[in-house]
Amino acid sequence: MTNTPDTPGPEKLLPGWLLLLGALTAIGPLSIDMYLPSFPTIARQLAVGSNLVQLTLASFLVGLAVGQMFYGPISDRFGRKPPLYVGMTLYVLGSLACMFAQDVSALIVFRFVQGLGGCAGMVIGRAVIRDRLGTTGAAKAFSLLMLVMGLAPILAPLIGGTVLKLWGWRVIFGGLAAFGLLCLIAIHYSMQETLDRHKAEPLHLGRTLKQYGRLLLDRQFVAYTVVGGLIQGGMFAYITGSSFVLIELHGIKPEHFGFVFGTNAFGLIAASQVNARLVGKHTLDTILGRALWLPAGLSLLVALLVAAGVNSLAILLLGFFGFLASYGFISPNASAIALSQQGRQAGTASALMGTLQFGLGILSGVSMSLWHDSTALPLMTVMAICGVGSLLVHRFIARPEHQRQLAAA
Repeated sequence: MTNTPDTPGPEKLLPGWLLLLGALTAIGPLSIDMYLPSFPTIARQLAVGSNLVQLTLASFLVGLAVGQMFYGPISDRFGRKPPLYVGMTLYVLGSLACMFAQDVSALIVFRFVQGLGGCAGMVIGRAVIRDRLGTTGAAKAFSLLMLVMGLAPILAPLIGGTVLKLWGWRVIFGGLAAFGLLCLIAIHYSMQETLDRHKAEPLHLGRTLKQYGRLLLDRQFVAYTVVGGLIQGGMFAYITGSSFVLIELHGIKPEHFGFVFGTNAFGLIAASQVNARLVGKHTLDTILGRALWLPAGLSLLVALLVAAGVNSLAILLLGFFGFLASYGFISPNASAIALSQQGRQAGTASALMGTLQFGLGILSGVSMSLWHDSTALPLMTVMAICGVGSLLVHRFIARPEHQRQLAAA
């Protein structure tokens, strides 16, 4: 299947297939954000520390990272839909198992299974966009995709907090199972296959490993993946640590936690839609380079203030908002540039991108679990390291390589 033009009109960017991809991509945020207000309750009911409950998030991220390595090459060989059937079925079963988990160890294991299934929609969604659109069109589609999936961080904590108050945290996982089942039905009846079977290569372990090896040697692909991944790592640090900082440290009620979380998600959505309008007027790399200064500078400033003993909720909220909003500019453009030269192996490239980025998320999440000093300093320090690191990687590695490849072309 050939790509559509790089600059399709809005009517081509808001069809049902993109809405379905948005729902599939939103599985990750939904599975994370909906149970965040439940962390203190889960810790209390399972009689464990909050750091062990945070490991249930880390195990979910491990499942997301590991699973993508398999779904990508399989989707390049057998098509986009068959791996989705497998992944979504596994996600539904994992969600139901989490619902009935009797101790934190079981919950950690079942969250891994849930992540192993849920990542199918995330990796294959990026591949489908690359199947159908060129580089600039893909950047616009990724931005509009964030409009759909951005509703998850707004609605999920609000819904999760309400469900927690009315029925308890286990019903949250029952709701996730129901959502996964609805997505599975939609995939079967509404989604069209986008992989050209005539261009599919036989699936061999050696060839797959060589593909991954070539991708790891592609400086542009790896550099822009890391640029987006570090910001994503900072976002996962926020996701992991914000419930403790906001609920336990600053006394925000669990049912009100979603309002704070949702405000940041609104910033992300707004930024992604501004980005969709800027794409085409400015180069993707120019937009990306300017946007990276916001999370780097703001998170570093807030981290220094917290280290100096300034425990202001308003300052923390400003830092969170700026960091999360910048992701709406950074993620679509970094992803589009990273995948721009990977048309024939879009699934494999998308898988490796997801694994590397979620690997960075895992590191930030685990660091939040291990470094727990009853202050906001661990959270802001990790976010600052991620923000500054992303800026430096782009400035000294990604941008020079991108400019070199443009000159060579």
